[in-house]
Amino acid sequence: MINSIFILNKNGEVIIEKHYVGLVGRAICDKFWDAVTDVDDLQDVPPVLATPKWYLVHIQHRGLFFLAVVKNDTPPLLVLEFLQRVVEVFGHYMTDVTEESIKDKFVIVYQVLDEMMDGGFPFTTEPNVLTSMISKTNLLSELMENIPVPGTLNVPLPMSLGGKISMGSRAISLAAPIGTSNQLPRAAGSTVPWRTVGVKYTTNEVYFDINEEIDAIIDRNGHVLRCVAHGNVQVNCKLSGMPDLSLLFYNPRVLEDVAFHPCIRYSRWDQSKVLSFVPPDGAFKLMEYRVTSGLEIPLSVKPQVSWTNGGGRVHITVSAKMSVKHAVGDVQLTIPFSKLVSSTNLTATAGEVQYDEINKVCIWKVGKVGREKSPILSGNISVLPGSPQPDSNPIIEVGFRVNQFSASGIRVESLSLHNEKYKPYKGVKNITYAGNFQVRT
Repeated sequence: MINSIFILNKNGEVIIEKHYVGLVGRAICDKFWDAVTDVDDLQDVPPVLATPKWYLVHIQHRGLFFLAVVKNDTPPLLVLEFLQRVVEVFGHYMTDVTEESIKDKFVIVYQVLDEMMDGGFPFTTEPNVLTSMISKTNLLSELMENIPVPGTLNVPLPMSLGGKISMGSRAISLAAPIGTSNQLPRAAGSTVPWRTVGVKYTTNEVYFDINEEIDAIIDRNGHVLRCVAHGNVQVNCKLSGMPDLSLLFYNPRVLEDVAFHPCIRYSRWDQSKVLSFVPPDGAFKLMEYRVTSGLEIPLSVKPQVSWTNGGGRVHITVSAKMSVKHAVGDVQLTIPFSKLVSSTNLTATAGEVQYDEINKVCIWKVGKVGREKSPILSGNISVLPGSPQPDSNPIIEVGFRVNQFSASGIRVESLSLHNEKYKPYKGVKNITYAGNFQVRT
C-alpha cells in the first residue's frame, strides 16, 4: 500500500504531493534529500531507502524525483512499476514530462493521480481509460465552459456522482471535476479495458520499435568481461475495430526476465513463445526483456595509455564491426584523467575533441563510424611537476547508437492479424545504443 507520492525537482523542492492513506509530512522528503546529497552521482541513490517508520521508493526522470512513501509488506517492484506508469501516463498529457509542464498542468496531474490509485492501491493505470475520463484540453477553456449560471452552485465531486439537487429556490449541480467526464468510459466494463471501443482509422497501420541498451565492461585487450542487453518493444498501433495480433520472434528463447503489458496472453507465450494480444490504441510499451548470452557488440575500442617520467602517451582507435551493415552513429568517448594531469595535447582524425581543464575530462565526439575508416585519437599528456605516475589508467565511457541492428539478434519473424478483415501496414525498426558501456585501459 502506498501512503503518499511526492514529486521533487532537482533542488529538492516539492512541486506535487498526493496523499492516499493518512497525511505524511513533507519532513520525510528531507530525509530522502539527505541521501541524494550524500552521493556524487544521482544514479548511486538507492531506489529504496529505509527510515524508522517508512520506506522511501523513488525513480528519476529528467531531473525530477518521483517519491513514494510506503509502510511494511509492500512489494518494492510494484511501487517502482507504478511510479514508472505514472510517468508514462503523464507523457500522454504533456509533450515532455518536466517541472515546467507539470506546473502548467497541475490540475490534470492531481486528477490523474487521484484516478490511478484508490486507497493506496493501483486502480486505473491504462492511458486509454484515463484519457477518456480526464480531458487533455486547456484549463482556461474548461473554466470558461463551466462558469455557473445565476442560481446554480457547481460542486466538484467524484466522477461517480452527478445530476442536480433542488434546495428550495436554489439548485445545486453535482458536477464532475473540471476536465473530467461524468460517464464511465466504455472500455472500463470491457474484458480488454486497455483498448478504446469503436476505434476507426482510414489507414490501418502498426509499428514496432525494438530498442536495446548494452551495458558492458571491456578490458584493454578487447575481451568482454561483462555484457548485458536490456530491451523493450514499443508499439504504435493505429488499427480499427478490435484486432487480435500474433507476433513471432526469431530465437525468442534467448529472452530473460520478460515483463509484459497486461494485454499479452501469458499462457500462449509460456507454451509456444508467441505474443498473442489485443493491442491498446496508440503508443504503448508491449514488453521488456534482458539478454545475457550471444550478444554482438557493434563497436570496437582499442585503447593504449602508457606513462613515462613527467607524462604519458594516448592512442585510441575506434572501429565498427564488420558484421554491422549500417554506420554506428552518435559515437562519443569520455576519458576521465587523473587529477595529477596538468595538460593534454590530443588530436583526432575525425570528430571534435574537448578537454575540461577543471575536471580533467576529455570528451571525443566522433560522430558516425563506418567500416571503411577507423578514427584515431592520439597525443601526449603531462603531469604536475614532481608528481608520481597515476596509480591507474582511465576507464573510458563509450556512447553510440546503431539503427537497424539488434545486439541480441531479436527480430520479428511474422505478424498476423485476426478478428478483422483488412490488411494493415506493418513497420519494424531495431535500434541499439550504449548504456553503461566501459572500456578499461
